[in-house]
Amino acid sequence: MRQYQFVWTFLAVLVFCSVMVLRQFSANQKRHNDLREAFILLHSKGYTNQAERLFYRLLVEVERVPHKVLFDDFQRTMMLVEPEVPQPKNLIWQYHRRIGDELQNRSPKAFARALKLAGETE
Repeated sequence: MRQYQFVWTFLAVLVFCSVMVLRQFSANQKRHNDLREAFILLHSKGYTNQAERLFYRLLVEVERVPHKVLFDDFQRTMMLVEPEVPQPKNLIWQYHRRIGDELQNRSPKAFARALKLAGETE
């Protein structure tokens, strides 16, 4: 055991750091989800100034958050707005549209594959 002391110490530090990275990633995702839900709640209850502040905070995060978080935001906001009807004064609609644009820019292959699948069904 003593002859492998360095190896065991290295493995312990590696496991500890891995757990801390996963924990931080989870905390960031939870904070983003809480921010999104607070934004939706404030906007739906008419607190436009506060909702607008959260809206801008969410926009800053759009480029940094993982693809899965963006997709969750896209699905959540799709339930609240009608995407085809332009609503430039609705902050939720603006956020939904910005997320859609970001998803399309991040993964053009996924959109191309979806369009191909849609063409095959006709």
